[in-house]
Amino acid sequence: MMTIPNPVLMIILFTSLVTGCATNEAMESLQTPIVQTPAMTPYVIRPGDELDIKFFYNPELNETVTVRPDGKISLQLIDEKQAAGLTPGKLDELLSEEYARELKMPVLTVIVRSFSAQRIYVGGEVNRQGLINLPHGMTILQAVFEAGGLKDTARPEETMVIRKGPDNQPIPLRLDLAAAFYGKGNGTDFLLQPADIVYVPKSPIAKANQFVNQYIERLLLFRGVSFGFTYEINDFKW
Repeated sequence: MMTIPNPVLMIILFTSLVTGCATNEAMESLQTPIVQTPAMTPYVIRPGDELDIKFFYNPELNETVTVRPDGKISLQLIDEKQAAGLTPGKLDELLSEEYARELKMPVLTVIVRSFSAQRIYVGGEVNRQGLINLPHGMTILQAVFEAGGLKDTARPEETMVIRKGPDNQPIPLRLDLAAAFYGKGNGTDFLLQPADIVYVPKSPIAKANQFVNQYIERLLLFRGVSFGFTYEINDFKW
């Protein structure tokens, strides 16, 4: 004899299955970290950059100029103009407006021919803190190796990159270099930009050792002198 399933029981079972799946999906989404890679910001012209100014209809005005230390360039017909601090596209736009007063069809383009030395700062628990040159495509791992690698007291999973954002506001970015060493995480292919600051913090154990060294050994005790006492907490001798 065929037993007809109880509709109420079926509804309860179906609701439990759906709720269980939703709960599992929610738990998985909570356990999976969301990593946001910052977008590459447009290149900003700097003093020392070499620029090609090329005209489509007036090639006789083509020239190659170097951005002076004061950030300006000297051009034909329109004299000095500020270039440092602008993107090539913005400088293109401004020069087109200036040359429109002298030419009928000032169609031009600005090309960064060569870049001035780009540098970043690597500090914290690395063996050689300081400024290092930034070749194109350098990752944060390569920068740390260039700075002599990590000290034993480093905490690579809490590495920070301080990047200049809009209106020169600093943007802190946290990267896990401990995972990046094994080809995992968000630090494996993180590309650095000019003026970035890479900071590798000190581990909690190293901080504790530093505290003991500074505030106990140096300030309270004489080096090489032992008071020779112990104390007990819950029958555990220290």
